[in-house]
Amino acid sequence: MVQAKKAQRSTAAIPARASRRRTMRDSDYAGLAQFRYQIRSFLAFSEAAAAQQGLTPTQHQALLGIKGFVRPGPASIGDVARFLLIRHHSAVELINRLAKLGLVSRIADPEDARRVHLKLTKKGEQKLQALSRKNLEELRRAASPALSRLLKSFRASSGA
Repeated sequence: MVQAKKAQRSTAAIPARASRRRTMRDSDYAGLAQFRYQIRSFLAFSEAAAAQQGLTPTQHQALLGIKGFVRPGPASIGDVARFLLIRHHSAVELINRLAKLGLVSRIADPEDARRVHLKLTKKGEQKLQALSRKNLEELRRAASPALSRLLKSFRASSGA
């Protein structure tokens, strides 16, 4: 029953003209493969940089999410769960580990005692800043030019 409803939603969301789109060319597959390679290369670089800072990739992403993903106002554990696409209880455990490492502090919401705000500690800010600098340098050096070329080739092959 649930699968039937999901199938109905997924087919209903696709416009009728989508099935009449042009045939994929070898260059389309090559471009997509290259795009995924560039993304994975950047992620591998970022994961290695996180490990050099003593963090897992997920811990790094959580710090980044707390600092930069949520606006306005401070992040909550629910925000971190949404940002990382994980379950709330997994985010709680992740935040517990980050707090134990001295990278994140919890602050009670003055308006709602059930809600907890998250803030990077000075140590967390320093680690995130070091990682972010390395990631931005890598994007400027390698990933950004390659991805720009790929995106241009996608636009050209789609006729846009």
